[in-house]
Amino acid sequence: MQTTILYIGRDTEITTVMNRLLNARPEWKGICVCTDDEAISVCKEQQIDLVLLGNGIDAECEKVLRTKLTEIRPELKIIQHYGGGSGLLYGEIMTALSQDF
Repeated sequence: MQTTILYIGRDTEITTVMNRLLNARPEWKGICVCTDDEAISVCKEQQIDLVLLGNGIDAECEKVLRTKLTEIRPELKIIQHYGGGSGLLYGEIMTALSQDF
């Protein structure tokens, strides 16, 4: 069974890299967007297991996003991802998926 991960970031180049990294693992399905509206739309249309908040999302936007996304899916796990190598990304995701929020 695939884990669907939604990445939200403001930098299109980093978002492209994240898309490649997330979709390189057969057990993950990565969906990467750059706007809040896209993220909300994806969350409404698909079953998302984890949301990664990437670079460029300020504190106010993060608060609003968390509220809107958890209104749609209360069980949704949302974590911040600020970069690092693919090993760090893997560790962050696996830790988040194993924890109860």
